[in-house]
Formats: sequence, C-alpha cells, structure tokens
Amino acid sequence: MENVLNNIVMSYREQVHHRMLVLAAIAGLTLIVGIYAITQGTYNLSPFQAIRALFGIAGERADVVIWNIRLPRIIASLVVGWGLSVSGLGIQSMLRNPLGSPSTLGISQGAAFGAAAAIVFAGAGIVSITFFAFMGAMGATMIILLLAHLKRLSPEAIILSGVALSALFGSATILIQYMATDIQLASVVFWTFGDTARSSWREIILLTIVVILTSIFFMMQRWDMNALDSGEDVARGLGVNVERLRLQGMAAAALIAALATAFHGVIAFVGLIAPHMARRIVGVDHSLLIPFSSVLGALLLLSADTAGRVLVGSGALPVGVLTSFLGGPMFLYLLVRGYR
Repeated sequence: MENVLNNIVMSYREQVHHRMLVLAAIAGLTLIVGIYAITQGTYNLSPFQAIRALFGIAGERADVVIWNIRLPRIIASLVVGWGLSVSGLGIQSMLRNPLGSPSTLGISQGAAFGAAAAIVFAGAGIVSITFFAFMGAMGATMIILLLAHLKRLSPEAIILSGVALSALFGSATILIQYMATDIQLASVVFWTFGDTARSSWREIILLTIVVILTSIFFMMQRWDMNALDSGEDVARGLGVNVERLRLQGMAAAALIAALATAFHGVIAFVGLIAPHMARRIVGVDHSLLIPFSSVLGALLLLSADTAGRVLVGSGALPVGVLTSFLGGPMFLYLLVRGYR
C-alpha cells in the first residue's frame, strides 16, 4: 500500500513538473511576442534596440517611443488579458458554468453602461468613471447571483439571463448616447471600443495591483473552488461556505471587469477563451488552472493587439474587434457541443 501511495505521489510530482515547464514555455513565448510588439510601428526598431531601450540606453527618441507609447500599451495588454482571464475563470468556477465570462453574463456591458452614465451625468473624471463602472458591473453581478440562488436556474438559463442583461445594458447605453452632447457622445463611443492604448501608467499600475490581489485571493481559495466544481453539496460537506465564497469570488471578478472596462472599454471573450485553453492543458485543478489562465490570457490579448497593429499599420484597429472574432466561434462551439 505504501508503495502504491509513493508511486501516486511521484507521478503527481512529475506531472506538476512537466506542467511548470509548459507554463515557463508559454511565459517565454509571451516575452518574445512582447519584444516583437515593441519593434512594430511607424518608428522601426530592431529587437536589439528594443532591449537597449528598456534599459534607457538606445537614444532619446527610441526611449520616448518605447516608454511613452509602446510599452504602456504592451503592459496594459498583458495586465488586462491576465485580469479578464482570471475574472472569467472565477465566474465559471463560482457559477459552475463553463460559458461564464464578464462579456457573456453582461458584467462588462454593465460596466460600460456605468462608465457612459458617469461621462454624461457625472463628468469624465477617472474616479467617477471607475466608480460608476464598478457599480454597473456589480449590479449585473448581483442580478445573476440572485437569479442563480433564488430561482435555481440551470447553467443554460444563466447564460440566457446574461444575454438579456447585455441587451438591457446595451439599450440603456444607447439611450444615454442619445441624450449626450457631441463631445460626450464621442467620449462614450470611445469608451465602448476595446483598446489597450488609452491608459496611462497610473491606470496601469492601479489595474495591476487589483489584478495581483484578486489572483492571490483566488489562489488562496483554490481548494474550495476545486470542491465547488464537484457540486455545492459536496463542497458544503467539505466545510466550504458556498454562499460566502460565491459572493466574494463574483465581487472580485466584477471588480476586475469594471476596472478593465473603465480604462480600456469592452474587450470581449478573453475571459471565456483563456480558461478553456488552460483546461485543455492542465485539467480542472485550480492550483494550476489559475496561473495557466493568467499567462494564456496575457499572451492571447497581447497577440491580438500586436496583430491589430501589424494588420492596420497605424494601430487604429481596436483589440476588442479581434477578440470578438476569436471568441464568437469559441462561444458557439461550447454552447452547441463542448458544454456537455
């Protein structure tokens, strides 16, 4: 019996070691894509110049281009992709619904509605936009939680509820646009586009802090999330406070979606795609699923943003367009076949 247990432990450790190597490889690929992204633009740079510029020794012009224009966009893509993937994973785990994400449940649309309301009725200050975006995201989250808890909705019904909420918040946003002035309308439309080039270092740092703290929270709850995957009754039998875990997890996921939307607009489906890509690699163990989802989400959004810059040249193609093209077929696949 002891030999059997030792073999199981050794096999598990070998699997974890192998997956850590895969995680390191994905992180290395992300670094390569990031260096390539630095070199792309109207001001040509070689990879060697890009690396020198990161240390401030490539010349004044190259330093300005990288530190003020390209690097903030790249870091924002990494942080937003990381955050949205963690948010999507948290939603899927809390609701036990593989189709859940900030965009499919109306959370991102609620945040966009809050941001639009702040721009038109409360001024365009970053504090008011962030606060209203968070309240809009939390409003959508609370509606989903109430429906899931009080009405015992099936996973399919929860997704339909999210579609209805998305339509509701979308219509409300259009109504706000109708009431806005020309300048306010331009600002609202600007916020609805998903774009990682609009944030400053201050906003990137704030979002990074929130994403790190939220990721730590989910890592601390990883065993409870594993238990919840086996069912609410099993989780309660193992001592998990399901209601508290679900409320805290959804609030953390909504906070990331609110900040990401307030700073960068609606970037759809990253929170849906990255967790499922991670599950294909490591399975359902959240101790591995969380870091893999984070790295894959960062790689996915950075690659999409870089592709948009290369395809258009001027960098004018919003990254939300490309992620929607990627996420739409993925959502339909999971809905029709992969869900069961």
